[in-house]
Amino acid sequence: MIEQIMNKKALIQVLGKHRNLILPFIKIMIAAGLLYYIITWVNYNEIISAFTDANIYLLLVVLFLGLLNLYLQYYKWKITASVILNNTDDKKIIYSLFQGFSAAVFTPARIGEYFGRALVFSDKSFLQVTLATLLDKFFPLLMVSFFGSLSSILFIHFYYEVNIYITASLFIVVFILFYLITLLIFDQSFWNNIVFNKIRSSKRISKYFDKLIVLKNLDRNYSAKMILISFLFYACYIFQYAFLVAAFSHNSAFINYIWTGNLIMFSKTVVPPISFGELGIREGASVFFIQQFGELASVGFNASIFLFFINVLIPALFGLIIIFRKNND
Repeated sequence: MIEQIMNKKALIQVLGKHRNLILPFIKIMIAAGLLYYIITWVNYNEIISAFTDANIYLLLVVLFLGLLNLYLQYYKWKITASVILNNTDDKKIIYSLFQGFSAAVFTPARIGEYFGRALVFSDKSFLQVTLATLLDKFFPLLMVSFFGSLSSILFIHFYYEVNIYITASLFIVVFILFYLITLLIFDQSFWNNIVFNKIRSSKRISKYFDKLIVLKNLDRNYSAKMILISFLFYACYIFQYAFLVAAFSHNSAFINYIWTGNLIMFSKTVVPPISFGELGIREGASVFFIQQFGELASVGFNASIFLFFINVLIPALFGLIIIFRKNND
């Protein structure tokens, strides 16, 4: 046991001593992985072909929503970083966000995003940055789960002719479940007592207790802001998809397209993320669901790949540029 502790201490000392070599190596690995991912997966000929036949005005709307999408992610991350990491430096927040985009693209389950964001906060432990990132993603996940569940129930009811009593029962269960979750989140004792005390009583996590004490700073104000911004971020994403489908199909059944967007987001969340950047899962779900609403498979594929291009790939490329800037401390 003593020997294991000594080995861990020695490893930590070695990592600390060679930190100046390790960080550039991580940056190079992120860059190499992202470039390999782009070359392997993205078919630019299909993107250009789809672009020339689309409604340009609707694509401009999608691009504007993409900028709004980025701003909402930045603002959401800024709120969490100020509370958990005690950081209000806009430059660090922006750099960490975009570096996280780059590292997330080529890693399953976007796990690289945690390492990408942590590169900027050299004065914080990786555990603290991980905790902040988890909280930043928790609230959008609530949005996806709630609206995705309702959309899935409606889809099963209308397209598989499920009995109305079963559908109504499922609706009631979903609403009650998320109502209870909301009550917990807004309960002043949820963060301060329930979560905090559970962590303190855990033998595995208690040794990191001093780094997790920031959970006591979370309150109703934080939860309310995060829920509102996460809802706007989620709605922005869904409307982007709906406008893309309209642009490629030259139709205007927006209610169906919004419905489809919710189903895709929910499917992407439920299906294990075994592919890089979740590419393939998103496109497959888009093709399947959009056909159920009478649109061509190519429309679903083009809408999904463009959404990936605008919301994931372009920000990741900006993050790659930031990673190699010398003044990113």
